[in-house]
Amino acid sequence: MKNPMLEAVSLVLEKLLFISYFKFFSSGAPGEDKAGNTLYEISSFLRGDVLEVPRTHLTHYGIYLGDNRVAHMMPDILLALTDDKGLTQKVVSNKRLILGVIGRVASIRVDTVEDFAYGAEILVNHLDRSLKKKALLNEEVAQRAEKLLGITPYSLLWNNCEHFVTYCRISRNARRKSVAMQYRCQQRQRAAQLLLQKSSGCPPSVVEMTRASD
Repeated sequence: MKNPMLEAVSLVLEKLLFISYFKFFSSGAPGEDKAGNTLYEISSFLRGDVLEVPRTHLTHYGIYLGDNRVAHMMPDILLALTDDKGLTQKVVSNKRLILGVIGRVASIRVDTVEDFAYGAEILVNHLDRSLKKKALLNEEVAQRAEKLLGITPYSLLWNNCEHFVTYCRISRNARRKSVAMQYRCQQRQRAAQLLLQKSSGCPPSVVEMTRASD
């Protein structure tokens, strides 16, 4: 049975996080001029490293896969509207991101280091120290990230970029294994739902996506 008080607190926290998220990206979209003017020492990154982009309100996380590629979770409303990879693989704009947060739809995708960080400073493996947990071997971390690529439900509180990176990087018990299974099940369910909606000729609305991810 759901706890009304817990649901109310969760709703308030999610609204506050959404406001922070909006401020986080309001200064410019990924892939704009700031990213083009910043050079990163990619040679210092190892496959499986956690890359962190700290901001005033939030930190964005990703897993370095090598060859200037970063796997990270990004909200994106376009994923619910089209399966055209030529469109969805383009760098996610602010509007797509914010509507993705509202619609609770995202993908674990691969972008260049420049598009991932969009001009901000990058920290490496700071998450290990903050969690005080022993990290998995880098290759296993990268492989975990690669297995999870694709569409996934999104939640500012329960399923965001930090949760994705934590699962990939930190060794956990059986509960974490169940999280991985849940990831894959959710991805399959979401893909099936999108397929049904597309076959019916009716693009999913934000309300439908929100209900589907609850």
